Amino acid sequence: MIPFRPKAPYDWDALYALIKRAFAGMEGRIDPPSSLHEMSAGTLATHPGEIWVIGRPARACVILTPKPDCLYLGRLAVDKPWLGKGYARSLINHAEARARDLGLPVLKLESRIELVENHAIFFALGFRQSDVSTHKGFSTPTSLIFTKEV
Repeated sequence: MIPFRPKAPYDWDALYALIKRAFAGMEGRIDPPSSLHEMSAGTLATHPGEIWVIGRPARACVILTPKPDCLYLGRLAVDKPWLGKGYARSLINHAEARARDLGLPVLKLESRIELVENHAIFFALGFRQSDVSTHKGFSTPTSLIFTKEV
């Protein structure tokens, strides 16, 4: 399970479909709705972060975005048939290596408060809850922030 960076030509539609399938369980459970609705295969293909994929066709992926103080993990997705087989752990291990390569001391990600099953996975992968965030227009927190030192 070695992650790779997709290069053109690449089936961005299939990768976007994988992300949509992986995130489908939050439909109707989170408020506000996911920013995934603002994404497309085209925006995925031109995303400024590093996209890493496992499998051909893709079974799992993550978007890594370097920030001044951390490496931000977005859209960590594992296709349903491959859940529980170590793909998320492989991508997190790879993110740790990328953070070290970039001289960044921390991995960071956000998960909606309602998605408690995801929180359990992040804790099992060595993350800790470090903060909360609130979407614009909301008076209470809508997401938990998780960090992991590398």
